[in-house]
Amino acid sequence: MILYINACTRKESRTKYLAERFIDKRGIGEVEELNLYDVVFPCTDEKFLDWRNGCVERGDFSDKYFDLAKQFAAAEKIIIAAPYWDLSFPAVLKQYIEHINVMGITFIYTDEGYPKAMCRADKLYYITTAGGEFLPMEFGFGYIKSLAESFYGITDCELIMAKGLDVVGANVEEILENAI
Repeated sequence: MILYINACTRKESRTKYLAERFIDKRGIGEVEELNLYDVVFPCTDEKFLDWRNGCVERGDFSDKYFDLAKQFAAAEKIIIAAPYWDLSFPAVLKQYIEHINVMGITFIYTDEGYPKAMCRADKLYYITTAGGEFLPMEFGFGYIKSLAESFYGITDCELIMAKGLDVVGANVEEILENAI
């Protein structure tokens, strides 16, 4: 299964357009889309953390809460579509990451204290767009790539981006086509 994580809130999102064109052009098979704006994430307060930690300690992942982590861990490939906003990506993607980062499902710790991946994916595509030219990698793609490599064992991470879309005089269609 190929998991398409959609962190695009706008109906006419250029990032979503780019991601869907990428999926169509690559012909990569059956894709399961997860629209993060359809997910209701629990408030990560002390009570929630106590419950979640208790489940992890018992190895009890039967609650539907853990389905997102299981889905991520089972995916063969991951596609993340996230626009570049306010020096990063939409907050809903960070929420998702916090809730799929479950010890015992997506990773475990070795006896030496290092994360060991439990995910199946061998490739992660990160698709983004930006209105300007300023797009520091460490705040968006770099963060996701680091997590993918360090915790999830996904060492093949590819960035697909279109930037400068809101620059006066920019040919948006051409920029998007070049990215595709």
